Amino acid sequence: MPRGPALGTPRLSEPLRRERWRILRAVHDRVEEVAETAVEVMRAEIPSYALQDERFFDEVRGQVLEHYRMQLAALAGDRDISPEDLVFSRAAAMRRARAGFALEDWISAFRVGRQVMWDALLDCAGTSAEAQQAALSLVTPLMRYVDYASTHAAQAYVEYQQHVVADADRERRDLLDQLLAGLAPTRGPLAAAAQAYGIGPHSPMMAVVAVCVGDTRTGDLMSAEHGYATSASISVAGPWAGRTLVVVRHAEVVAVPVVRAGMDAEDICAHFEAVQQRLARKGTMLSMGISTVAQGACELPRAYEEALAALDLVPSGGGVAALPRLSPFDYLALRADDLARQLIDPRVRALLEEDRRRGDTLAATVRAFAEADLNLRLAADRLRVHHNTAHYRLRRIEERTGRNPRRIADLLELLVALAIRDGAGEGADCQ
Repeated sequence: MPRGPALGTPRLSEPLRRERWRILRAVHDRVEEVAETAVEVMRAEIPSYALQDERFFDEVRGQVLEHYRMQLAALAGDRDISPEDLVFSRAAAMRRARAGFALEDWISAFRVGRQVMWDALLDCAGTSAEAQQAALSLVTPLMRYVDYASTHAAQAYVEYQQHVVADADRERRDLLDQLLAGLAPTRGPLAAAAQAYGIGPHSPMMAVVAVCVGDTRTGDLMSAEHGYATSASISVAGPWAGRTLVVVRHAEVVAVPVVRAGMDAEDICAHFEAVQQRLARKGTMLSMGISTVAQGACELPRAYEEALAALDLVPSGGGVAALPRLSPFDYLALRADDLARQLIDPRVRALLEEDRRRGDTLAATVRAFAEADLNLRLAADRLRVHHNTAHYRLRRIEERTGRNPRRIADLLELLVALAIRDGAGEGADCQ
């Protein structure tokens, strides 16, 4: 840090210099009283200070006194302030940051100290024109000192917070690495961190992997900023705000939510779906894969692999693929490759594509017929169409494809073709 500002004012006339010296001497003689006043004002005006005990205020009193004596000596001696002069203030700033005080409160304390010192200077100056002019000559150097000292303290705050954030990130990454190795820490800092997230050796957990597939505002793909913004959104949202382990890891964000009492896998899926949709509305497009429930840390590696596999099911434009919401049939259909698509009878493929363009009435009928256990009347009721209409649709499917939906093998083939068609559709929803 460069040297601080010069606090003297060498252009003053000799009478004003003498008057200024008198004022500074008078304040110096009562500096302990001035410091006590500053402490009382801080106690009254800064809420976080008001909650502290006398031991805390003894330290504050010592800090204020040291600042005041340094200011007065510098103002009287027309000398610069250096970073070395403020080592005591830097140490105090670190202690406040470590104790959880907000930087705004620390800066407010400087503001109070400056105002009380200025009031003391005016009080000691008196009312004569020469004294008032001498007091006014102290305004600029006093402001320079406070600005320099508060900036120096703020830098100490920022350095401490960066250190804390880096340590917290490293701890979260270390914890995730251990969990993905199938182990839950049982002692030391990582065990304490795991406990803070509700993670124990046998806790039911899920794995969520998210990647940014684009930003509609900038066109960018995943960056560090996207990763940290995503992790912050996941961490603070929902009924378990701040209690989910979330780690930015390479080009992905990994979350390990615990399935707590009164919750189930669907609650987790709904939460992360809401996060994905909220970020999408703000322009950040995410793809998310969500695993099934892992019964303890030993199963978490499997859950992580599941989340990665689910991620492959998400369309290119982003979305959520949640395995707890998929049946084995859905999953296999979504994983179908080009060969599976080629095996679909061209007549079936042509009819389903045509039906999609016309509103998917035949597809809806096939699904309803299957869900009604081949009870056509029940399927018609659920579709809110006449029984004859549903019968006509099935007959038309058979005529166009050669597949009779009333036969189990043919119905299954139609359902597979439908699932593959929908899974391969542009912008298809894999949830």
